[in-house]
Amino acid sequence: MPVQSRIPRSIDSFSTYITNTNTYMLAGTPTNWSRLGWLQAEMTQWTSFVTQNAPLYAKYSDKKGGRTTAVIEQLHLIIKQCTTLNNNNHLLDRIAAAPTVSIIDMQTFHINKGVLQASARTNVQAGIAETVTAALVPIGGGDVQMKCRTTHDSKRPSIPDDADSVQYAYQAGGTAPVSADDASLKKDMSTRAAFTLHTGPGNAAKSLYIFFRWYNSKHPDLAGPWSAIQTTVIV
Repeated sequence: MPVQSRIPRSIDSFSTYITNTNTYMLAGTPTNWSRLGWLQAEMTQWTSFVTQNAPLYAKYSDKKGGRTTAVIEQLHLIIKQCTTLNNNNHLLDRIAAAPTVSIIDMQTFHINKGVLQASARTNVQAGIAETVTAALVPIGGGDVQMKCRTTHDSKRPSIPDDADSVQYAYQAGGTAPVSADDASLKKDMSTRAAFTLHTGPGNAAKSLYIFFRWYNSKHPDLAGPWSAIQTTVIV
Protein backbone atom coordinates (compact mmCIF):
# COMPACT_ATOMS: atom_id res chain seq x y z
CA MET A 1 0.00 0.00 0.00
CA PRO A 2 1.50 3.38 -0.94
CA VAL A 3 2.53 5.72 1.85
CA GLN A 4 -0.15 8.27 0.91
CA SER A 5 -2.86 5.60 1.39
CA ARG A 6 -2.05 4.79 5.00
CA ILE A 7 -4.56 7.32 6.34
CA PRO A 8 -7.86 6.87 4.45
CA ARG A 9 -9.25 9.92 2.71
CA SER A 10 -12.89 8.81 2.55
CA ILE A 11 -15.12 9.87 5.43
CA ASP A 12 -16.37 6.38 6.33
CA SER A 13 -12.96 4.71 6.19
CA PHE A 14 -11.25 7.55 8.05
CA SER A 15 -13.80 7.41 10.86
CA THR A 16 -13.09 3.72 11.40
CA TYR A 17 -9.34 4.23 11.08
CA ILE A 18 -8.98 7.14 13.50
CA THR A 19 -11.22 5.47 16.10
CA ASN A 20 -9.45 2.11 15.93
CA THR A 21 -5.92 3.52 15.90
CA ASN A 22 -6.66 5.86 18.82
CA THR A 23 -8.07 3.01 20.93
CA TYR A 24 -5.06 0.89 20.02
CA MET A 25 -2.50 3.54 20.94
CA LEU A 26 -4.10 4.15 24.35
CA ALA A 27 -4.02 0.44 25.19
CA GLY A 28 -1.16 -1.51 26.76
CA THR A 29 1.27 -1.11 29.66
CA PRO A 30 3.23 0.93 28.82
CA THR A 31 0.78 2.44 26.36
CA ASN A 32 1.35 1.63 22.72
CA TRP A 33 1.87 5.30 21.85
CA SER A 34 4.72 5.51 24.36
CA ARG A 35 6.23 2.19 23.21
CA LEU A 36 6.15 3.35 19.59
CA GLY A 37 7.84 6.68 20.25
CA TRP A 38 5.01 9.22 20.08
CA LEU A 39 5.05 12.28 22.31
CA GLN A 40 2.23 13.13 24.72
CA ALA A 41 1.28 16.20 22.65
CA GLU A 42 1.03 14.07 19.51
CA MET A 43 -1.18 11.49 21.21
CA THR A 44 -3.40 14.25 22.59
CA GLN A 45 -3.82 15.69 19.08
CA TRP A 46 -4.64 12.25 17.64
CA THR A 47 -7.33 11.75 20.30
CA SER A 48 -8.75 15.20 19.54
CA PHE A 49 -9.42 14.08 15.97
CA VAL A 50 -11.63 11.30 17.37
CA THR A 51 -13.41 13.74 19.67
CA GLN A 52 -14.10 16.14 16.81
CA ASN A 53 -14.97 13.45 14.29
CA ALA A 54 -17.46 11.39 16.34
CA PRO A 55 -20.39 13.86 16.62
CA LEU A 56 -19.93 15.04 13.05
CA TYR A 57 -19.82 11.47 11.74
CA ALA A 58 -23.06 10.73 13.62
CA LYS A 59 -24.70 13.58 11.73
CA TYR A 60 -23.14 12.45 8.47
CA SER A 61 -24.58 8.96 8.99
CA ASP A 62 -28.07 10.48 9.18
CA LYS A 63 -28.54 10.88 5.42
CA LYS A 64 -31.99 12.47 5.69
CA GLY A 65 -31.52 14.95 8.52
CA GLY A 66 -27.86 15.42 9.36
CA ARG A 67 -25.71 15.03 6.25
CA THR A 68 -25.29 18.67 5.27
CA THR A 69 -22.62 20.30 3.14
CA ALA A 70 -21.21 21.97 6.25
CA VAL A 71 -20.87 18.63 8.06
CA ILE A 72 -19.12 17.06 5.07
CA GLU A 73 -16.70 19.98 4.81
CA GLN A 74 -15.86 19.78 8.52
CA LEU A 75 -15.20 16.04 8.28
CA HIS A 76 -12.88 16.55 5.31
CA LEU A 77 -11.06 19.28 7.26
CA ILE A 78 -10.39 16.84 10.12
CA ILE A 79 -8.97 14.32 7.63
CA LYS A 80 -6.73 17.04 6.20
CA GLN A 81 -5.54 18.10 9.66
CA CYS A 82 -4.75 14.50 10.55
CA THR A 83 -2.73 13.89 7.39
CA THR A 84 -0.90 17.20 7.88
CA LEU A 85 0.05 16.22 11.44
CA ASN A 86 1.38 12.91 10.14
CA ASN A 87 3.30 14.56 7.31
CA ASN A 88 4.85 17.19 9.57
CA ASN A 89 5.73 14.89 12.49
CA HIS A 90 6.26 11.64 10.51
CA LEU A 91 4.10 9.76 13.00
CA LEU A 92 3.61 6.61 10.95
CA ASP A 93 7.21 6.56 9.71
CA ARG A 94 8.32 6.67 13.34
CA ILE A 95 6.04 3.75 14.20
CA ALA A 96 7.61 1.76 11.38
CA ALA A 97 11.12 2.65 12.59
CA ALA A 98 10.44 1.90 16.27
CA PRO A 99 12.62 -0.93 17.66
CA THR A 100 9.55 -2.49 19.29
CA VAL A 101 7.24 -2.35 16.25
CA SER A 102 5.13 -5.47 15.63
CA ILE A 103 3.14 -6.85 12.73
CA ILE A 104 -0.07 -5.87 14.55
CA ASP A 105 1.20 -2.29 14.86
CA MET A 106 1.86 -2.19 11.13
CA GLN A 107 -1.49 -3.69 10.22
CA THR A 108 -3.41 -1.35 12.52
CA PHE A 109 -1.89 1.71 10.87
CA HIS A 110 -1.89 0.35 7.28
CA ILE A 111 1.90 0.49 7.04
CA ASN A 112 3.70 -1.54 4.38
CA LYS A 113 6.76 -2.87 6.20
CA GLY A 114 8.43 -4.15 3.04
CA VAL A 115 8.56 -0.72 1.41
CA LEU A 116 9.97 0.85 4.56
CA GLN A 117 12.62 -1.82 4.98
CA ALA A 118 13.75 -1.30 1.39
CA SER A 119 13.94 2.44 1.99
CA ALA A 120 15.91 1.96 5.18
CA ARG A 121 18.48 -0.20 3.41
CA THR A 122 19.22 2.64 0.97
CA ASN A 123 19.30 5.35 3.65
CA VAL A 124 21.64 3.97 6.31
CA GLN A 125 22.84 6.76 8.60
CA ALA A 126 25.00 7.10 11.67
CA GLY A 127 23.60 8.46 14.91
CA ILE A 128 23.69 12.21 15.54
CA ALA A 129 26.94 13.06 17.32
CA GLU A 130 26.31 16.76 17.99
CA THR A 131 25.19 17.91 21.42
CA VAL A 132 22.89 20.86 22.10
CA THR A 133 24.12 24.10 23.60
CA ALA A 134 21.16 26.18 24.76
CA ALA A 135 20.60 29.66 26.19
CA LEU A 136 17.59 29.99 28.52
CA VAL A 137 15.94 33.41 28.86
CA PRO A 138 12.92 33.78 31.21
CA ILE A 139 10.58 36.38 29.66
CA GLY A 140 7.65 36.45 32.11
CA GLY A 141 4.25 34.83 32.45
CA GLY A 142 5.86 31.43 32.93
CA ASP A 143 7.46 31.58 29.46
CA VAL A 144 11.11 30.78 28.86
CA GLN A 145 12.80 31.50 25.55
CA MET A 146 15.15 28.78 24.27
CA LYS A 147 17.94 29.36 21.78
CA CYS A 148 19.60 26.11 20.75
CA ARG A 149 22.72 25.69 18.63
CA THR A 150 25.39 23.17 17.87
CA THR A 151 28.60 23.32 19.84
CA HIS A 152 30.55 24.66 16.84
CA ASP A 153 28.00 27.34 15.87
CA SER A 154 28.28 30.18 18.38
CA LYS A 155 26.60 32.86 16.28
CA ARG A 156 22.97 31.84 15.92
CA PRO A 157 20.37 29.19 16.83
CA SER A 158 20.59 26.34 14.32
CA ILE A 159 19.71 22.68 13.85
CA PRO A 160 22.41 20.37 12.42
CA ASP A 161 21.90 18.88 8.97
CA ASP A 162 21.32 15.32 10.22
CA ALA A 163 18.50 16.43 12.58
CA ASP A 164 15.18 18.10 11.90
CA SER A 165 14.22 19.17 15.44
CA VAL A 166 15.33 19.57 19.02
CA GLN A 167 13.78 17.33 21.67
CA TYR A 168 13.62 18.49 25.26
CA ALA A 169 12.69 16.99 28.63
CA TYR A 170 11.81 19.36 31.46
CA GLN A 171 10.34 19.85 34.91
CA ALA A 172 9.15 22.98 36.72
CA GLY A 173 9.93 23.00 40.44
CA GLY A 174 10.63 20.04 42.69
CA THR A 175 13.92 18.23 43.10
CA ALA A 176 16.39 18.39 40.23
CA PRO A 177 16.11 15.21 38.10
CA VAL A 178 19.14 12.97 37.85
CA SER A 179 18.89 12.37 34.08
CA ALA A 180 16.72 12.98 31.02
CA ASP A 181 15.18 9.54 31.57
CA ASP A 182 13.58 10.58 34.86
CA ALA A 183 9.90 9.58 34.78
CA SER A 184 8.80 12.94 36.22
CA LEU A 185 9.97 14.88 33.15
CA LYS A 186 7.68 16.10 30.39
CA LYS A 187 8.97 15.60 26.85
CA ASP A 188 8.27 17.55 23.68
CA MET A 189 10.12 18.76 20.61
CA SER A 190 10.45 21.82 18.40
CA THR A 191 11.24 22.02 14.70
CA ARG A 192 12.81 25.43 15.37
CA ALA A 193 16.12 26.00 17.12
CA ALA A 194 14.71 29.14 18.78
CA PHE A 195 11.37 28.64 20.51
CA THR A 196 9.43 29.55 23.65
CA LEU A 197 8.52 27.02 26.34
CA HIS A 198 5.19 27.84 27.99
CA THR A 199 5.24 26.48 31.54
CA GLY A 200 2.29 28.58 32.77
CA PRO A 201 2.17 31.62 35.09
CA GLY A 202 1.59 29.35 38.10
CA ASN A 203 5.21 28.21 37.83
CA ALA A 204 6.67 31.69 38.43
CA ALA A 205 9.56 31.68 40.93
CA LYS A 206 10.08 27.92 40.44
CA SER A 207 13.25 26.43 39.01
CA LEU A 208 13.12 25.03 35.50
CA TYR A 209 15.18 21.88 34.92
CA ILE A 210 15.65 20.93 31.28
CA PHE A 211 17.66 18.62 29.01
CA PHE A 212 18.03 18.89 25.20
CA ARG A 213 19.07 16.64 22.33
CA TRP A 214 19.03 16.84 18.55
CA TYR A 215 16.31 14.67 17.04
CA ASN A 216 15.42 13.23 13.64
CA SER A 217 11.68 12.56 13.47
CA LYS A 218 12.10 10.25 10.45
CA HIS A 219 14.77 8.23 12.23
CA PRO A 220 14.20 8.55 16.00
CA ASP A 221 16.76 5.83 16.62
CA LEU A 222 19.46 8.27 15.43
CA ALA A 223 18.72 10.85 18.16
CA GLY A 224 21.78 12.58 19.60
CA PRO A 225 22.97 12.39 23.21
CA TRP A 226 21.12 14.34 25.89
CA SER A 227 22.78 17.52 27.09
CA ALA A 228 23.76 18.10 30.69
CA ILE A 229 20.92 19.46 32.82
CA GLN A 230 20.30 23.21 32.49
CA THR A 231 18.35 25.33 34.92
CA THR A 232 16.90 28.81 35.32
CA VAL A 233 14.30 30.53 37.49
CA ILE A 234 10.90 30.98 35.82
CA VAL A 235 9.41 34.47 36.08
